[in-house]
Amino acid sequence: MRITENIEALAALTPNYMGFIFWAPSSRFVDSTTPNLPKSIKKTGVFVDASIDYIETIIKEHQLQAVQLHGKEAPEYCSYVQSLGVEIIKAFSIKDHFDFTSLDLYENCCDFYLFDTKGELPGGNGYGFDWQLLKEYPSQKPFFLSGGIGLENIKAIRELEKTSLPLYAIDVNSAFESAPGVKKIDELTQFKNELYEL
Repeated sequence: MRITENIEALAALTPNYMGFIFWAPSSRFVDSTTPNLPKSIKKTGVFVDASIDYIETIIKEHQLQAVQLHGKEAPEYCSYVQSLGVEIIKAFSIKDHFDFTSLDLYENCCDFYLFDTKGELPGGNGYGFDWQLLKEYPSQKPFFLSGGIGLENIKAIRELEKTSLPLYAIDVNSAFESAPGVKKIDELTQFKNELYEL
């Protein structure tokens, strides 16, 4: 999210979180200020193996409430960033299989996991993974589900919500973009309305 009018239109849909990419190679990289958001929307910074100094600076400058970590950040790193007073969403990439025991070290140093599709980029690749793999999820830590999610996934999301899995949030991005960082508000409105049967 980078364009003020687009951000305001999206905020009107009252998402719980709104993400801003602070990873320079991304086509969605935010290199300027971010607007104030309603308190009900958690301003979230997305980082990939950033230095602690950089993360601390961005948290303060942009008044972030949550941080999404999309790199190979160690548990100790996550714990330190968590001590800065933000929610920690630690992302893990999944393709054909995933070793869920790798989550064990992160149980006490992040607030949520995020499961995304393994691809060329740390995130935003625009396609999904096999959600059946989540049946092996051993934790009770709530998680975000990501990876090319669009209107065609509504039925599958509803089915997932009927399981005992602690699905906490749906992370949507590239499937609802007309250009990097520019969201299709009409389609997002439809997605929200259909998902929650409004």
